Amino acid sequence: MSEGRIPPRSAVGFELKAGQLLTVIDAEGVQVADLLAYSLDDPREVISNGRTFDYEETIRLTAGNRLWSNRSNVLLSIEADSVGCHDFLLTPCSEDTFRHFYPDQPVHRGCFGNLAEALAPWGIEPDSIPVAFNCFMNVPVDDAGKVSVLPPVSRAGDSLSLRAERDLIIGITACSAYASNGGSFKPIDYRITA
Repeated sequence: MSEGRIPPRSAVGFELKAGQLLTVIDAEGVQVADLLAYSLDDPREVISNGRTFDYEETIRLTAGNRLWSNRSNVLLSIEADSVGCHDFLLTPCSEDTFRHFYPDQPVHRGCFGNLAEALAPWGIEPDSIPVAFNCFMNVPVDDAGKVSVLPPVSRAGDSLSLRAERDLIIGITACSAYASNGGSFKPIDYRITA
């Protein structure tokens, strides 16, 4: 077993072997974690929200659902979920996100910049960063199709567990955007077990 803590507004990258269980933990509550997965054999194969929505026939992903790749392969299976509220619609926040939505706040490189740095050791370039699976992010869609970003409903200790279906490269953040996290920034914990 290995464990780690992602400090506020940062990211980590690591390899996850087929069969291993990754548990993402909202250590203090009301904190989003952007999650990316790439095939270790060929990082051009990457997590895909479009394929996932298509094959799972829902945008509300939770225990029992799978996260698919751009090549129609299952990368991760969700085995446990104490929250049941996650987002796979919105892209990782970036410097441009901060300029657009938070013009009165300091510009931050955001999850996009943090993921780019964390995944660089595997040769993954910024243009290869897709829409992330945003653990604990609360993005309701109204009847007219308008999306909102509300504070997460997750509480301290809530978690999401995903089983690797093949050897993967994983990137995870402790999200940097104000609205996504209810205006504050906290750490994200993770655990890897066999």
